[in-house]
Amino acid sequence: MWINNNLRNDKLSREIRRSTLIPVRAMSGEVTKRIRERHGLKNFKQRWSEQPQDAANGKEKDAPSCDLSTVQPSEDEEVERGALKRLSTMWSSFRGKLNRDRVKEPCQESLDSAPVDTTAREQRYMSGQYFFEYLVVVSLKKSKEGAYEPQITYQFPKRDGMVRFQREEEEKTLKAITLFCFPEGISWAPLTEYHSETFSFVLTEIDGSRRNGYCRRLLPHGNGARPPEAFCIISSLACFGLFSKIISLTRPVDSWLEHVDFRTLFRCLTNEEVVLVFAAAVMERRIVFIAVELSTLSQVIHAVAALLYPFIWQHTFISIVPEILIDVVMAPTPYLLGVQKRLMEQVTDQTDLLVVDLSEDRKDTFLVQIGDEKSILPPKLQDEILQALRNRKEKATVEELNRVVSEAFLPFFVKTVGHFALYVTRNSSGQPGVFQSRAFYKAIKSNTTRHFVKKFLQTQMFDLFIQEVEQQPASSQQGIFHKKIVEYQEQKRKEKTKKRH
Repeated sequence: MWINNNLRNDKLSREIRRSTLIPVRAMSGEVTKRIRERHGLKNFKQRWSEQPQDAANGKEKDAPSCDLSTVQPSEDEEVERGALKRLSTMWSSFRGKLNRDRVKEPCQESLDSAPVDTTAREQRYMSGQYFFEYLVVVSLKKSKEGAYEPQITYQFPKRDGMVRFQREEEEKTLKAITLFCFPEGISWAPLTEYHSETFSFVLTEIDGSRRNGYCRRLLPHGNGARPPEAFCIISSLACFGLFSKIISLTRPVDSWLEHVDFRTLFRCLTNEEVVLVFAAAVMERRIVFIAVELSTLSQVIHAVAALLYPFIWQHTFISIVPEILIDVVMAPTPYLLGVQKRLMEQVTDQTDLLVVDLSEDRKDTFLVQIGDEKSILPPKLQDEILQALRNRKEKATVEELNRVVSEAFLPFFVKTVGHFALYVTRNSSGQPGVFQSRAFYKAIKSNTTRHFVKKFLQTQMFDLFIQEVEQQPASSQQGIFHKKIVEYQEQKRKEKTKKRH
């Protein structure tokens, strides 16, 4: 049963909203059954869905943080070979240590009944105080049937002292990691050449906590044809650029853009096409991106989510859909999905969604669309976005492009819903505020803007945004969005004063 978004004050409705973050739960019973049969699972305790990274969607930090721009493969092949050689040496050292540790490893079954102080150990593992949680190597191993299956061939650290339920949870996590490192499934063959690439994914637990996966796929050292392998770091830190580079630390002009690189988005789509995708995302529609390269999918989908700042995409978010989970496209709830082009036929037979082809050899960008995408945004504000985007340079740096994006999309929300604080009533007893939605949209003078805002109020992203505003004191409002609102309101006051004189 699907609950109407208007029931935002109902506790049960909010619980169901949160559950829609799990694409498997959001599907019909038949779809869930199909995925279980494919994968051989009895239950889905762990969410294998991906969520937009918090900092990528506007949760600001006071301390300097890392540059999360996507790392492109090195143009200097000799430098890359040297780096990979050093990395291989490091893995060899780790493997040697692992083999020595295995000799000392006690029998795991005896730990279940032994009086082990697991509280401190579990807190140490789960508190997020570590730089990374796992460092694994995922290799493609040939099964008895002749197909290649992803398996973890190295894991650091190899945790000891875990009781049975902890080991079971770890096994589920490690299984999920192999799926996202090689989402193509078993369709592999030995290769003599392979274009290495870097991409990311997010594992969301049932309690809402998130772990980020940072992957580098390449051919292992050796001679002759061989399947690629993936080096993967799992961390609670949302720092794609840091784990990809580990070298340079910078802070972008706008902190809400520090985890995003928009260059791939604007390389694949024109300004007009980006605005249409933005309009569909604002209305929380089902959107699928099609591309050949995994890096293109992950970069574009995170960039689209960042355009929604200060709002956060609240629904299913999977930047790279593994083949065995392709049935998620049948979920009736909103989603942002990245699908490899070879699976395109399993997506384009759907309706009531937007399918965006990012491939360089595409004939049409929008393979499937509802048809009203051009009329979602108020015409005047849509033109202002396009005008601002025309200021971007063809070969703009990450910082220059971030500035253009900020000046294009952030003012849209300032002008449409930036007056929200005026319609949150508060009493003197310290109780949460109450948002007056009807008075809020009635105060908008433009008919087209009022029509848009009335629909936007029904989205979950605005609903949860305003819930946080209601719970916080008015004095706590800060950040870039609030700063832009103050600047805009001051500008309007000056214009009124000038007209009077």
